[in-house]
Amino acid sequence: MSAKSAISKEIFAPLDERMLGAVQVKRRTKKKIPFLATGGQGEYLTYICLSVTNKKPTQASITKVKQFEGSTSFVRRSQWMLDQLRQVNGIDPNRDSAEFDLLFENAFDQWVASTASEKCTFFQILHHTCQRYLTDKKPEFINCQSKIMGGNSILHSAADSVTSAVQKASQALNERGERLGRAEEKTEDMKNSAQQFAETAHKLAMKHKC
Repeated sequence: MSAKSAISKEIFAPLDERMLGAVQVKRRTKKKIPFLATGGQGEYLTYICLSVTNKKPTQASITKVKQFEGSTSFVRRSQWMLDQLRQVNGIDPNRDSAEFDLLFENAFDQWVASTASEKCTFFQILHHTCQRYLTDKKPEFINCQSKIMGGNSILHSAADSVTSAVQKASQALNERGERLGRAEEKTEDMKNSAQQFAETAHKLAMKHKC
């Protein structure tokens, strides 16, 4: 089982939530540690997860999940409701970059994803979710590539495939209709020609009889 599948099953399923997407991240800048802080829990992996509740009214949230070194389980850390998200910064709209920033009402984090592709996929899902579930307080997406904002989005690929299939089917039906139309015309022409031939033959026969 992949880490994301395990997170979905272990963290969100028990709360009757559905995880829509996740991205593995590291901080771009070191977080300041209080002077009195004692030893931490060691190395860990961090995931930023987007989820929605299965019960209505649907609520979407962003959760920080960690997996500490030597452990197979995951731990839920910070969580924000999606309407607390104020800004999503893709850092560079002209190239595939793994870096991004998330600005909430009461928090600001600078991240770098494990890969630029994983970040792009997560941004596409996040943008789509914001458009679907938020009405008044939609976050600002800045410095993002156009494909993140809808162009070539994986979320639209299925719809595009269906549309393409419908267009192809429609085209095939039109072509079939044209072929049938031409066949009907040929049949009608052959019928008229046969009728004319029969009439001519009949006239010749009557003339020869006379």
